[in-house]
Amino acid sequence: MLRERVLLPRLVDFGFSITGMASAAELEAMLARTVPDIVVLDVGLPDASGYDVARGLRARHPRMGIVMLTARRETPDRVRGLNEGADAYLAKPVEIELLAATLHSLARRLHGERKAPAVVAGWRVADNGWSLVGPNGATAALTKAERRLMQCFVDAEGEPVSRDALIASIADNVHDFDPHRLDTMVYRLRRKVADACGEPLPLAAVHGEGYVLTSLG
Repeated sequence: MLRERVLLPRLVDFGFSITGMASAAELEAMLARTVPDIVVLDVGLPDASGYDVARGLRARHPRMGIVMLTARRETPDRVRGLNEGADAYLAKPVEIELLAATLHSLARRLHGERKAPAVVAGWRVADNGWSLVGPNGATAALTKAERRLMQCFVDAEGEPVSRDALIASIADNVHDFDPHRLDTMVYRLRRKVADACGEPLPLAAVHGEGYVLTSLG
């Protein structure tokens, strides 16, 4: 299924511990053993209404985060989802980056930032490194590799980071890693951040060295 092949692996890549369930009955069985921090709930379950499940979860677990996914885009459906207890209501097909950013934001509201976010060049690295927040407050969710790259730039405090150091941070085996992949990853990170935050990430190439996160202006 799409959930197991795409959604769950991609969310793991964004730093989440995920368990997939195909029905409300499976969810109830899991809740008898453990209560998750957040439930991502499809409205169209095979054995129950997602709205009814959301209402029951909210009544029994008031501190649980609930995100509803649905193909229903109409405003009354969105209002109903929020009224039944959902913290967020996203229309399918949902972009994985948007879902990841929503989950990180919800986790932050529920539990608070575990440590003070690092601030570099007006950008904040939040959610223990899993989100990048722009000067305007817009957020981009980071994958594992992007998180490691950003941590290198944060630790460098405005100084250039060598290509070798960046590759070592993301590669399981540096000898098998194609150096051109680093440039591709940096390009995709810049583009994703610009799209999500509405302004460019001040990440510049340093000829003969690597990259540096510079100050704005």
